[in-house]
Amino acid sequence: MIPLRDSKPAHTFPFWVIVIIALNAWVFFLEFSAADPELFISQWALIPTLVDWGNPITLIPFITSQFLHAGVVHILSNMWFLWIFGDNIEEYFGKFFFPIVYLLSGFAGGVAQYLLAPNSTIPMLGASGAIAGVLGAYLVLFPRHTIKTLVPVFGFITVVDISASVMLFYWFFTQLFVGVGSLAVAAIGGVAWFAHIGGFITGWALGRFTRNSFRV
Repeated sequence: MIPLRDSKPAHTFPFWVIVIIALNAWVFFLEFSAADPELFISQWALIPTLVDWGNPITLIPFITSQFLHAGVVHILSNMWFLWIFGDNIEEYFGKFFFPIVYLLSGFAGGVAQYLLAPNSTIPMLGASGAIAGVLGAYLVLFPRHTIKTLVPVFGFITVVDISASVMLFYWFFTQLFVGVGSLAVAAIGGVAWFAHIGGFITGWALGRFTRNSFRV
C-alpha cells in the first residue's frame, strides 16, 4: 500500500517537515558525492559495537544516523511518508516540540535495534525510526482520518480511501511480524525492523500522553 494523501491536511505551514526533508536530501548528496561514501557512513552511522553509554560522544550517531540513507528508494520512501503524515503531527505538537518528538522517536528506534545486537559492527542508518514515530503519533491522534492509497487488487493497481487506523495498524503489525521473524539474523544486517517498532511505540506513547492535556 502506498499512501497518496490524507483527507485533512494541516492548516499551518509544515516548516519542520520541509526542513527535515531538505536536510535529508542534503546529507544524501554529501553521502554519495563523498570521495569515500563507506567512510562517510562509518563516521556518522550508528555502529552498535562502538556505543559506550558512559561516553556521550559515542551516542551522537543515534541522531546523525537518522539523516543517512542506503539508496534512492530508501530516502524517497521515508521522505514521502514524512510528507504525507508529518504536517498534521507538526501542527499538533507545534514548532518547538515536533522536532523533539521526531528525533526522540528516531533515538528510541535506534536503541531498540541496538539492544538486539549490541556487538554488531554493521552500520545502522535511516530516518525510518523517526518517521515511524510520526506514524505512531498519527494513529493515536488522527485515527479517523482517511488516506487515499494505491493498493494492488488481483494484479491491478487501484486507488482507495483507507482509514488511518486500519492502514497504520496494518503497517505496525507487519513490522512486528517480520521483525520477530528476523531475530535470528539481526546481527548480520538487513532492515532494522525493531527501529521501526521502537520509533512507532514512542510516537504513539507521546501522542497518547499529550492527547488530553496538550493542544496547539
